[in-house]
Amino acid sequence: MSNDDEKSWVKELPKAFKAHKGARKLEEVESIIPDIAGMSRGKTMPAHKFSPTGTTFLPVSLFYQTISGEYVDMDDIENQWTEKDSITFLNFNSGEEGTYVVGVSTKARNIEMKSDAFNSYLKHDGVKDMLLQREENNTLNNDAIEKYSKHVKTIFQVGNKKTDDWKTVLDYPIEFVPVENPYEKFSGETLSVKLLRDGKPLENQLVYANFKSSEKEHSHSESNAHSHSDEKKHSHDNETESHTHTTGQELRTDKDGLISVNLTNDGIWYIRTIHLVNSEEEGLTHESNWATLTFEITHKHGAETHTHNHEEGIPSYIFWIVSILIV
Repeated sequence: MSNDDEKSWVKELPKAFKAHKGARKLEEVESIIPDIAGMSRGKTMPAHKFSPTGTTFLPVSLFYQTISGEYVDMDDIENQWTEKDSITFLNFNSGEEGTYVVGVSTKARNIEMKSDAFNSYLKHDGVKDMLLQREENNTLNNDAIEKYSKHVKTIFQVGNKKTDDWKTVLDYPIEFVPVENPYEKFSGETLSVKLLRDGKPLENQLVYANFKSSEKEHSHSESNAHSHSDEKKHSHDNETESHTHTTGQELRTDKDGLISVNLTNDGIWYIRTIHLVNSEEEGLTHESNWATLTFEITHKHGAETHTHNHEEGIPSYIFWIVSILIV
């Protein structure tokens, strides 16, 4: 979080808090509410994700906590959403073998941001086209009221049997649709993906592709043709001011809405984009639709033994990608 982000709302806090804070940097913000019995319930989030003008959603599981502090046993409740920390879980049995698609589309919400906070968000999340437009139009000092919605899609494989469900179109306002089955691809190959906006190919849209390493990472990058890395997991703890969410491959869709992703490593791959435009709707300045696509890639000589037992439900990586829905 930059100093400008912090000043946009920290300067409005009570003098006693600012005196206690001194020159220290804010790392986390904790949102707490009392329940009917007076217990404190809430969640902690990284400070850079907190906005006092936005809406903060508390995990549903907080309201399943008993007065003694224990939680209701929710394992036996079918099709139940639960949360842990900043991650949302959907528990269900996948059924028979095949290539599955899971999707979540959120209701549109509005958020008001001061100009410096809005510009920082554009930079942080890599919305370069809108940032450039504001620079060219000399509107960097304009505040923003943005309507946004998020459209999450994950493809996962249960067992060895491949099915054609990976190509399912969920008719989201914006959506990634693979041209090929990701589970017939291996690290070192490329995957073609189409981006649709209202069902039509979206041209010249900036897209980012990256991966979360497997425990034993197999790499086909130019700098390391074959490696097993024990790199530390990415964390937002102690973030530097230069941190952004724009690492990985930076791609542009062609006239047919297509991108080609280089699958350099084993791991959980995710493709994301934010389609942000100016809005003429009354009370708004901008509208954005966020899209993500997640899938897993393994290396070829180990693919025969890499399966997910359908008796155990969906793989754990489904869960962390859905975490964007509650932050």
